Amino acid sequence: MDRLSVVVPATDGPPTLARCTAALAAALGPDDELIVVDGPEDLSASAARNVGAARATGDAIVFVDADVEVHPDALERVRAALADDAGAVAVCGSYDDAPDAPGLVSRFRNLLHHHVHHQGAGPASTFWTGLGAVRRGAFEVSGGFDADRYPHPSIEDIELGHRLVAAGGRIVLDPRIQGTHLKRWTLLSMLRTDLFRRGIPWVALLAREGRGSTALNLGWRHRLSAAACAVAVAALVLRRPVVAVAALVSLVGLNHGFYRLLARRQGPLHAAVGVALHGAHHLAALVAVPAGLALAASTGIVGLVRARRVRSTGAPTGRTVTP
Repeated sequence: MDRLSVVVPATDGPPTLARCTAALAAALGPDDELIVVDGPEDLSASAARNVGAARATGDAIVFVDADVEVHPDALERVRAALADDAGAVAVCGSYDDAPDAPGLVSRFRNLLHHHVHHQGAGPASTFWTGLGAVRRGAFEVSGGFDADRYPHPSIEDIELGHRLVAAGGRIVLDPRIQGTHLKRWTLLSMLRTDLFRRGIPWVALLAREGRGSTALNLGWRHRLSAAACAVAVAALVLRRPVVAVAALVSLVGLNHGFYRLLARRQGPLHAAVGVALHGAHHLAALVAVPAGLALAASTGIVGLVRARRVRSTGAPTGRTVTP
C-alpha cells in the first residue's frame, strides 16, 4: 500500500475544518494527497465524497469527516492495516476516548461511539466515513456513495459497506486508528440523529435487503438494553416502581463497561447522567423500528421473503470486489 488519498467533505463550511486539515497535513506521508471538497454549498456530504474520490489518485481513499482531528499515527495505521491484510477492501477506525467538545451530551455521545467501535473490533459489515479507508478499485466498482438516496448526512457509509460486503469484499474495524471528535451535540440533535438520520433509514435498509444484523449498535446487548428501557417506561406509566427499578438495574448491568468508561473519563456525575442519556438513545432506536418498517413498506420493499428466495437458489448478491 503506497499512496493514500484523503477526502474531506466540507461544503457546509464547518468551523472545525482548520483543525481537521492541520492534523491531516501532519499525518500525511510524502506521497499522499489531501482533497478537501468545499463547494458548492448545496453539495451533500455523500456527493462531495464522490467528487473527491473521483479526483483521487492514491491506492486507497481515506474518508475523514471535517469535525475529526486524526491522531498523528492514524494514516500510517491505515496504510499498515491495508498492506498487512490484502484481503480487506476497507478499514475503519474509531473516535478516541478524549472528546474535545464541551458539555455532558457531547462527551456522552462521542464516548458512546468510541465504546461501540472498540467492542465491535474485527470483521465488520458496515463502513464508516468518520475515519475510514477503502481501496480505490473497490470503491469505483461499488459505484460510490448513494447521494440520491441520502441527500443529508445519514447512513450512506453503512449502506456502502453493505454493498462492499455483498460484493464479496471484507471490511475490518481497527479501533487503534483513532481521531478526536470535535462535534458538539445537544439532546435534541442527538435524538433527531438517532431517529431520523440513523435509526429509521437503517431499519429501512435492512428491510430492503431482507436481512437482520447484529453489527455495532444492532447487537444483542443493545437490543436487550432497548427492551429494558421500554419496560422501565411502561412500568413507570403503570406505577410499578419495583419493575422499573429492576429494568434500570438490567440496563446498568448490560452496559456496566460503558458506564465505567464514563465514570473514569468524566466522573460519577457524568456517568449517572449518561445512564439517562443512554436510555433516551435506546428509546429513540425502539421508535425507529416501526417507523423504518413503515418507510420500507411505503417504498415498495418486499423484505425477508425475497431474500430467503435468493439465498435458497444460491443467486449471487453482487459483483466480486478485487482488492
